[in-house]
Amino acid sequence: MSVSPLVDRWIVLKFGGTSVSRRHRWNTIGELAKKRADETGGRVLVVVSALSGVTNELTAIADGAADSRERVAALVARHNEFLAELELGTEVLAERLVALQALLDDPRAARRPLDWQAEVLGQGELLSSTIGAAYLRSTGLDFGWMDARDWLNALPPAPNQTEWSQRLSVNCQWQGEAGFRQRFSAQPARMLISQGFIARHGDGGTAILGRGGSDTSAAYFGALLGASRVEIWTDVPGMFSANPKDVPDARLLTRLDYYEAQEIATTGAKVLHPRSIKPCRDAGVPMAILDTERSHLPGTSIDGSAEPVPGVKAISRRNGIVLVSMEGIGMWQQVGFLADVFGLFRKHGLSVDLIGSAETNVTVSLDPSENLVSTDVLAALSADLSEICKVKVIVPCAAITLVGRGMRSLLHKLSDVWATFGQERVHMISQSSNDLNLTFVIDEADADGLLPILHDELIESGAMPVYEEQVFGPRWREINGTIRPRPVPWWQAPLKRQRLLELAAQGTPAYVYDLPTVRERARQLQAIGAIDRRFYAIKANPHPAILRTLAAEGFGLECVSLGEVEHVFAALPDFDPARVLFTPSFAPIGEYEAVLARGANVTVDNVELLQHWPEVFRGRTLWLRIDLGHGDGHHKKVNTGGKDAKFGLSAQRVDEFVAAARALDIRITGIHAHLGSGIENSGHWQQMVDEMAGFARRIGSVEILDIGGGLPVPYSDDDEPFDLEAWAAGLAEIKAVHPAFRLAIEPGRFMVAEAGVLLARATQVVEKDGVRRVGLDAGMNALLRPALYDAWHDIANLSRLDDARDVDFSVVGPICESSDVFAQRVKLPSTTAPSDVMLIADAGAYGYSMASYYNHRALPREDVIDDA
Repeated sequence: MSVSPLVDRWIVLKFGGTSVSRRHRWNTIGELAKKRADETGGRVLVVVSALSGVTNELTAIADGAADSRERVAALVARHNEFLAELELGTEVLAERLVALQALLDDPRAARRPLDWQAEVLGQGELLSSTIGAAYLRSTGLDFGWMDARDWLNALPPAPNQTEWSQRLSVNCQWQGEAGFRQRFSAQPARMLISQGFIARHGDGGTAILGRGGSDTSAAYFGALLGASRVEIWTDVPGMFSANPKDVPDARLLTRLDYYEAQEIATTGAKVLHPRSIKPCRDAGVPMAILDTERSHLPGTSIDGSAEPVPGVKAISRRNGIVLVSMEGIGMWQQVGFLADVFGLFRKHGLSVDLIGSAETNVTVSLDPSENLVSTDVLAALSADLSEICKVKVIVPCAAITLVGRGMRSLLHKLSDVWATFGQERVHMISQSSNDLNLTFVIDEADADGLLPILHDELIESGAMPVYEEQVFGPRWREINGTIRPRPVPWWQAPLKRQRLLELAAQGTPAYVYDLPTVRERARQLQAIGAIDRRFYAIKANPHPAILRTLAAEGFGLECVSLGEVEHVFAALPDFDPARVLFTPSFAPIGEYEAVLARGANVTVDNVELLQHWPEVFRGRTLWLRIDLGHGDGHHKKVNTGGKDAKFGLSAQRVDEFVAAARALDIRITGIHAHLGSGIENSGHWQQMVDEMAGFARRIGSVEILDIGGGLPVPYSDDDEPFDLEAWAAGLAEIKAVHPAFRLAIEPGRFMVAEAGVLLARATQVVEKDGVRRVGLDAGMNALLRPALYDAWHDIANLSRLDDARDVDFSVVGPICESSDVFAQRVKLPSTTAPSDVMLIADAGAYGYSMASYYNHRALPREDVIDDA
């Protein structure tokens, strides 16, 4: 006989401590429960944790705190205050609160046996669920209360399970016996509320599922009932690619399979208890992690039907890791050595996490979240182990874990990650046998600040495929509303778009520069009072109209070759040479001579120039470029500082240079440093000024500090505009510390990148093995940055700008090179067709200036748009 839908169909909702501690949250719980019941036509079980912070208080009481009576009194007062907030009478909890107080007078309280501790610890959920049931019924909802201990039964003790875990960290039976669902569903209310965290012990008393066990309670109920879904409602929107507190750009993981979710939860994610996944996985019950305050967000769905997506999904950090290193020649090929070793770990109730072995060494890690790792336990373990090997305990350590499918196949994409860890002291590297994680164990102090760097490297290398929309959702900063939105690009304005289409009709490929955008960038920097001199690095784009525009805005012009200097004066015959800054690298000596003769400012960056050609520089006023010993930037090829960079005088040779300069009566009035491009940390320049000021004081004649350029540009939708206000405030702050020096900058990309676009026509639209490609009449000879730096440029179909961008395309050029690819997986209209005008955005910097005749392809045309 078939059962009715109300009997057969359940959905389980679990709410954590922060979700049950305020009235408006209980209103949300009621609304969500009713909504799920109405949507499914079935029944809802709500599983709740204790009010926020209550379990901590109960733990202290169970541990025998001297002020236990005061703590109980405070808990009674807090719960009664919450009843008042909910407009409920104190009689709702009268019996429960009496039971709580009675536990202190229980004869067992003096000895604190584990069964008594379990009863104490379970009171929080009994209180919160009783409150919740009463309040939800008072709102008119059909809610019943049930005791989880009547339905969840702890499994019999497992071999090697400690007495503590047999009572305070139990597992429960989740394969229901025949008739379980029918008996459970016989409860009359359509919606039920119960407790997480507690279950029935085999002796009839209370058992505890361990901290965070309410998630597991919900999973057990979901498995036993064959629920349509188990929803874990918490105070975060789901699982993320990293802890958002450490990595604000961490991505919401919208879809995971059970195994990846298990690894992420086990290796550090706190949002879901690791034990909760297996019951749902075995029963085929989908799970979801959702945000009580932001119920509109998709959250994280976990099930077994998701298509596998290779790649790193998350990076996590676990602190407090203990490493035990065991060494001895006697272990080499000794039969049973590991059995003896692990027998000692078992003796002390310790579960090993990671294992690394060599011929004469075995090192294991202990995770404090799964072990009672105290000083006494470690001392006892070490004493036993020392009888068979030499023991070294290394604490505190941190385990940094990359989680995702196909880790072995990703190793070639992890070169930057390996390099970053290469700068630290790595105690252990462990790759899981299931190919789902890779873990590095380092000193805990060295892990600080490392996760954001590694997260960025994983994205930039493609190891973390954030473009896979079925897995990766928005960034935390987008969800949290702390991201600065990009302004609408100028080329999307109807009149500008029409003008671009008209220019494309005159021939493509063609670069087009919007001079109003150039002026806007110039005026943004002119408004920063801490900056005294501003130069434009013309190598970014030397178009004469751009040079004239920036000169009119008060900018000087920075050149790196004699050809650029001559180009400046060809475009601006009356330009004051004092507004030209010449900053060459390994240029012929004749270029220095010619530029000095013009009266421009000249920068030198090595002492050998003065030694080999003293008469060229004798008596001159020069600027000195110093390598501060470190660099930065969006790509290793634009990192211009450090021992591997060709630029700048080594900081160790400054005194040698000054001595040589004084011997030639050279006056050094400026210090220059440029450490890279696309630097997003606004504090980078403050550090530079501080370091440069130290050198300036040693030299004695320095008047100006040139901090270079490197301001970032938001090329992708994920990027945000540089925080000029924070940058300006930082410069003002550091300038106040060093008031004797003026500041100069020399941006290039920032001034012109967003002002320029590359127009090209679609030549062919082709499908091959599931990949759609659109070919352009422009190739890497016209725009080299994607091939050279793996740079991203947005690409739009200007002819069909209003059509939905609904299909992934690879956009390629006509050059006979495999790297002639502008972008992969860029969204374009499915209607894209040959002859459409395609626009490559933010191409105003290092576009035409790096173009070539490769394959005998012609150079692009150049045009300007100027509203003035």
